[in-house]
Amino acid sequence: MGLHKIPASSTQETGNQEATLSDVASESSSSADEEETWDDWISDPDRQTPCRSLFDDRIFSSPEETVKHDKAVHNFDINTVCRSLALDFHSRVRLINYIRKEKSEPHTLTRLSGKEEFLSSDVYLQPVIEDDPLLLVGVEDWSDEEDGDPGNISSDRRVRALERKLAQAKQDLAEYRKLVESRFDLSRLAEDLNEPSVTIDKSVTKPRDDDTYYFGSYGENDIHAVMIQDKVRTSTYASFILTNPLLFQDATVLDVGCGTGILSLFAARAGAKRVFAVDASDVAEKAKEIVKANKLDNIITVIRGKIEEITLPGDVKHVDIIVSEWMGYALLYESMLDSVLHARDRFLRPGGVMIPTQCRMMLGLCQASEIYKERIEFWSDVYGFDLSSMAKEVYEDAIADVVGPESMVSEAVIIKDLHIPKISTRQLDFVESFTLHATSNRRTTVHAFLLYFDTFFTTSDDPVPPSTEVQTVKGGDVAVAEVWRVGGESKPRRSYSLDLKGKGKVRVTSFSTGPPSIPTHWKQTIFLLREPVVVEEGTVVSGEFHCRKSQDNSRELDVEIHYTVQQPGAEMKGDIIIQTFKVR
Repeated sequence: MGLHKIPASSTQETGNQEATLSDVASESSSSADEEETWDDWISDPDRQTPCRSLFDDRIFSSPEETVKHDKAVHNFDINTVCRSLALDFHSRVRLINYIRKEKSEPHTLTRLSGKEEFLSSDVYLQPVIEDDPLLLVGVEDWSDEEDGDPGNISSDRRVRALERKLAQAKQDLAEYRKLVESRFDLSRLAEDLNEPSVTIDKSVTKPRDDDTYYFGSYGENDIHAVMIQDKVRTSTYASFILTNPLLFQDATVLDVGCGTGILSLFAARAGAKRVFAVDASDVAEKAKEIVKANKLDNIITVIRGKIEEITLPGDVKHVDIIVSEWMGYALLYESMLDSVLHARDRFLRPGGVMIPTQCRMMLGLCQASEIYKERIEFWSDVYGFDLSSMAKEVYEDAIADVVGPESMVSEAVIIKDLHIPKISTRQLDFVESFTLHATSNRRTTVHAFLLYFDTFFTTSDDPVPPSTEVQTVKGGDVAVAEVWRVGGESKPRRSYSLDLKGKGKVRVTSFSTGPPSIPTHWKQTIFLLREPVVVEEGTVVSGEFHCRKSQDNSRELDVEIHYTVQQPGAEMKGDIIIQTFKVR
């Protein structure tokens, strides 16, 4: 993580450079009596390696002989197909594993277009036959077609061409090995294959587990107390659910990540016929007790498990409504939205409703002077000692904290608008441009970019009208009053609506986590700048906001902010500055 400065006249390189694959590919040799590893296999692609046919159980002395057999007997040439579909190495691997796993008939493969879903699915990166020689390289890759007729070229040139092919094959296989090791438990795979001849590299580690700690943390009481006591959050959900009885009456509802089951309880009280409350953490057991204690177990069924793995009871295939409080710091931290979208695609009926309906990520300029003093300046003088080295790492992580509205030095702009009924998981990694106009009437130092999000609820799957403004709740507003029922009352104790009228007659309920509203448990996300910016009215800060799931932990976020500053009256923008952050 760090800061990079690029002259304004330079071409900006926004992509991330991958580590050179040759750096990670092992090419060490083994003695004859040592246990063979995948590295040994990569290092000697010219040897005779037994290879099974794609379509029958016959085994041949080499992949070349296997390809010839499949072409002659089954009228299928894997190399010709891969070449005609312009498949890259990983797509070729997926095709071979797909054929072996699904036991495809040759005639069903004649209609391939190259756009099939399995050609991009990680499921088919998992080898069906460990060390499958067909995965090494296509026969045509070892020909010298691009160099012309072998008889018309020098032997040195042919050797160089073959060396290039070998180097590429080693690189492709090393990359494939690294990918498989990172996503699959090869030891368990060998057991599943039930092939005693399979050799497993003992150095292979189990795939990274990003879920155990995540779900474990939600088994504790404190985190649920914090969320329920966030009245902006809980009361807005309660308001929308309890004031829309026509939507919930006799509906089937799915609550994804139900926690204590509070949203399920609201849905049942609003008239839902059936509610399925799903959670993978230990709190699901407490939710069952809560449902029973409230005598709603005839309506609410608590299911413990991951939404990606569970099935709904009985003959229920689809639900009318999906409700979830999936938002995290910086909106996307925790990656719970991925699970909600999975539930949407799997369980929501056509025309069903997603609650919430839409979220907007907002970005602005922030003085953040108090946070800068607490997190950075503090270290410069600690009992008379300079500990400023401790402040260097502060810039690497985004900070979850609260600032007042007076700390904002620009209007916030939308950097990502997430329409939940339609958005896909691949759109959650994104690059968006922004332009921020300083509004301060005097010269002010900006220490940070500030990110927050606004959340909208509607009874339709249409996007919220662009003219709709989010509701902000001030301290002491009646809008944060309790709305759940007390005793045996048949109506909410207080019902209210945080709604604004957009175009048409669609009522919109909303809340904001930004500085103008009272603080929520999400706070705001602050990106401290290594080089603070001095701005005044008319200063323009523009650039790109890069956001993606972290490669180290898919629940965390990697953020890059590329920005440049143009002062009032200046003809040119300043240098492009790039700073990177972790949200964790």
